[in-house]
Amino acid sequence: MKSNTRLLTASIAIVLSIHTCATTHADTDESTRIMNEKQHACDSNGSSAYREKGEYVLKELDLKSGDVVVDVGAGDGWWAEKMANAVGPQGAVHAGEVVQNKVDGMKKKHANVPQLKPYLIPTDGTALSEDSCDLAFISKTYHHLNKDGHVDYLRHLKSVVKPTGRLVVVERYRELGTGHSREHAWSPGLLSQQADEAGWIMVRCELIAGSHHFIAIFAQKQLFQTKSQ
Repeated sequence: MKSNTRLLTASIAIVLSIHTCATTHADTDESTRIMNEKQHACDSNGSSAYREKGEYVLKELDLKSGDVVVDVGAGDGWWAEKMANAVGPQGAVHAGEVVQNKVDGMKKKHANVPQLKPYLIPTDGTALSEDSCDLAFISKTYHHLNKDGHVDYLRHLKSVVKPTGRLVVVERYRELGTGHSREHAWSPGLLSQQADEAGWIMVRCELIAGSHHFIAIFAQKQLFQTKSQ
C-alpha cells in the first residue's frame, strides 16, 4: 500500500510539471520567498539581458567533457562557444543556423575552436543522426520555429537526443512582455504542453534573474515510466 501511495504521489507530481510551469527565482539554490516587490524586476532593457547570467545557465546545462550538443539557432555562436569550452576537444557543438552568412560568420569568428561546428540547418530539423546528441539547446529561437510545427520539431529532437539526454529551451516569457517583445517570446505553459505531446517531461523551469527570460529543462518521458508490477 505504501508503495502504491508513493507511486501515486510521484505520478501527480509529474502531471503537474507537465501542465504548469512553476517558475522560481534563478538560480535553483535561492529561496523563492519574495523579500521585496522589485525582486523579479528586469534590471536591463536589452534583449540579451539573460546572457549576463551565462554562468548560471552553463551550470544548469552541466556539460561534461566529450558531450555532444546541437545548438538550434546559434546566431553569432555566443552560447556555442561557451558550450564548446565546456565539452572540450573530445566533444562537439553543432551550431546550426538557417542563414548561410551567419554560418560563415561563426566559422570565421570561432575558427580556433575545432569542436564548435557551424553548419546550415534546415528549418524543420537538425539533419543530425539519431541518438547522436547529449543535449539540444534552443536559445531565443523556439518562437522562430515553423508555425504549427513546434511539436513535430520537438519530436525530431527527441530522436536526435540520446535516451538519457536533455532538451533545454531559453525564451523570453511572453506574458511579461508588451508589443513587439510579445511577438518574439513564448509562454512556458504552452511550451510544457507541446513538449509533453512530443514525449518530453519538464524537470525544471525557472526565471532567469534580472531578465524576463526563463530556462526550461526537459528529459524524455520514457525515463519516468515504471515497470509493470
